[in-house]
This record gives sequence, structure tokens and C-alpha cells, in this order.
Amino acid sequence: MPRQQQQAARPVRRRSYDQFCANARALDSVGDRWTLLIVRELLGGPRRYTDLHADLPGVSTDVLASRLKDMEHNGLAVRRRLPPPAPASVYELTERGHGLLPVLAALAAWGTHALDERRPTDAVRAHWFALPLLRALDGLTHEGVVEVALNEGDFHVRAGGGGAAAEVYGFGPAERPEVRIALDAALCLELGRGDVTLAEAVGDGRITVSGDGPLAAEIRGE
Repeated sequence: MPRQQQQAARPVRRRSYDQFCANARALDSVGDRWTLLIVRELLGGPRRYTDLHADLPGVSTDVLASRLKDMEHNGLAVRRRLPPPAPASVYELTERGHGLLPVLAALAAWGTHALDERRPTDAVRAHWFALPLLRALDGLTHEGVVEVALNEGDFHVRAGGGGAAAEVYGFGPAERPEVRIALDAALCLELGRGDVTLAEAVGDGRITVSGDGPLAAEIRGE
């Protein structure tokens, strides 16, 4: 009887800087290519694998699957099964994963200065402008959902609070927004850079505001 050959165990790739440093430890978890962009997508709420792949142009299926496994292993995300009649699994951030919101917000504020013009090869999704816009909405005192209309599409954000555990933005129109605003992507970036304030953009007509509640009135400066 021929002897069965045992398959050699695949060596585990070591992913550590081996430095007793907070920055190094953080990068052990999120320093791989695509990981923080997956976090960016999951900040909008639970997403299916196919949705993540569609909104991360350029990532291979193997790399995406590998990063998601790493994020589960590192306690940044979990996978759960949706209840019937939707037989699908979704990925969502854990509390630790949501703790990366200020990191992504700071990167967005820093990175907007590199977005002088859109290259012909650049992909774009409307919700990618949510984090720069949130910086401009940060000082609002009234809390609520703001529906945002861009030429690139619609998304919605939560202004005036929400905390690290809340979904800070969502995809597409909101079900019951307190206010709706319309502007262009270039203005979102200007707001994110701090080149213009929300009040100035509303005052000069570059943002149109619709809604009757206190949040809409505050955005209009009433």
C-alpha cells in the first residue's frame, strides 16, 4: 500500500514590527495595504463581501479575503449571518474597529491636500467624501441625519454626535433625514481642508439646504 504523503503545513507569515511601541503595534493590525480602506467602507455599516469588493476597485478577491480574515483575527471586524429571507453574510466593525474613526478622519484631513485634481484613472464613490464633510459638520449643536447629494451620488451622515460606536455615514439616501443638502465634491474637499466654513458655503449659495427642523435651521444659520 503506498504511503500517504502528508501535506506540508503552510508557514504562517509573521506580521509584526517586533517593537514595543504603540505606533508599531497599531501598524501590526492595520498597516497592511487595503486594511484601512476596508475600515472606511465598514464605517458606513455592515457590508457583504461582494459590496466591499465592488467599492474597493483594484483589490483582488484573494487579498480582500485575506485582509478580512486578519481583521477578524485582530478583533477589528466580525462576520455574521443575516436572518432569513436574506441568506448572506456581512462584515461589520467591532467596537475596537470603530475606534479607528478618528484615525481615518485625521488621514482624510491630511489627504485632502493631495486631491488637487482627479486623474483619469481615479475611481470615485460618493460616500468617500463623507469623512471630509464630517469635519465641517463637527461643530453643529443639533444632532441628526444629513442627506447629501453630489453629482457622484447620494450618501448620508450623522451630524452633531453619534459616538464612536454609531454608524457615522451610510450609503445612498437616508430613510428619514432631518435635513438635505446639495453641493459638489470639490466643495466637500474645501470644507475638509478648512478652506471654507459651512456657514460661508451656505451663505454664498454653494450649498443648498432643505428641511424644516432645528438642524436644518442651524445649517442655514437661522
